Amino acid sequence: MIHDVPLDTQLAAQAGDRLRVLVVGAGIAGLTIAQMLRRDGLHPVLIDRSPIQEHPGYMLALMPAVDQAFEDLGVRAQYRAAGVPLTRFRFRSHRGAVLRTDDVGELMRVHGDYQGISRGALMDVLAAPGCPMTTGLTVAAVARTATGSRAELVTRDGEAVAQETFDLVIGADGIGSRMRGLLDAPQAQTLRTGWSGWVAWAPLHGDPGLAEETWGDGFFLGAYPVRDRLGVFLGGPDADLDSGREEFCRTVRARLPWIDARLTGALDAIAAQEDPYRWRLDDARCPRWVMPAGILLGDSAAGFLPTAGIGAGMALESAWMLGRILAHADREELPALLEAWEAVQRPRVEAAHGNSRSLARLMFRRSRLVALAREEITRRLSVRAALGPILGLLESRPDPDEVARAALARRDLPAARP
Repeated sequence: MIHDVPLDTQLAAQAGDRLRVLVVGAGIAGLTIAQMLRRDGLHPVLIDRSPIQEHPGYMLALMPAVDQAFEDLGVRAQYRAAGVPLTRFRFRSHRGAVLRTDDVGELMRVHGDYQGISRGALMDVLAAPGCPMTTGLTVAAVARTATGSRAELVTRDGEAVAQETFDLVIGADGIGSRMRGLLDAPQAQTLRTGWSGWVAWAPLHGDPGLAEETWGDGFFLGAYPVRDRLGVFLGGPDADLDSGREEFCRTVRARLPWIDARLTGALDAIAAQEDPYRWRLDDARCPRWVMPAGILLGDSAAGFLPTAGIGAGMALESAWMLGRILAHADREELPALLEAWEAVQRPRVEAAHGNSRSLARLMFRRSRLVALAREEITRRLSVRAALGPILGLLESRPDPDEVARAALARRDLPAARP
């Protein structure tokens, strides 16, 4: 579990480490890299500007690409117990009729687990071995010096707490990252869809392994199982959602005459929720992750739209890959290994990010003709073809230990003569 400890406790613990690491942001990526480094005997300083509190309530579908991270952290059994296997995926028409139901479990099983899990349960799994962190802190400035990266740590109110030097500063503070600016990263490329959506929980009804989506004319409704409940997402143009949940739910319900009790209950859950989480459907992509003063990780490097259901998985995979590569690093070898990590991982993330954006162009449209064309594509496309980009990532993931060894071998070669 997560333990809120004084900053001095974390700094003292890392005093003798071969690498002094600061992780800014305790979301999925930040927590994963901190736990990976701790697995290898390091004591990264993990900070977050927010206090420890109940995790924001939304659901995730995690592809088998993340399995090795849980294996390495010794929490694979806890991960399986905290989620549910996703076995089938159903697509519905813009009127709610079933277009097709595919067996995705069988397709994914050859690669590993395909699980539905709530974000809170995932964070608990990652923190299961014990996770010290210091809350209420952020970073005001980072400067590269001869001995490392000097970070000025401040409270949420801007009160200076400490100035400390680290070998590596990792910005993992989310899609709206402040660390991008502090690390002098290039301007992030963003996509603003003009849509947003509410997230709520509904009672689990029917098949516990069935996820389903309805791509409507000016709205999107998804229902995704997690342990003992159903995660619901209802999205649409911002202007429509601004009219209020109950009104938007009535509008959507009138357009879906053929939905069943499960999706009716999903809409009821959105309408009844007192203060559901509203997710702005925007993304961000930074064209460089490794800078002289530090690096970006997770949503800070590439924040995803939810359209491909792979953003959290890619953040977790990036953190796992980084942790495995840093297991080979000391201070002298760190720059070469960071460059190698970005060289292999950023193209993978950007491929998934591009796929997510392509789906957004189909999904976030208000047009009956587009809805009908989308449905025709859905009828004709095989599930293997639809999942082709994701399956390609699963089948082509590089071995981080080989990446590290190759980078160190190149570093030892004499410079080529002109």
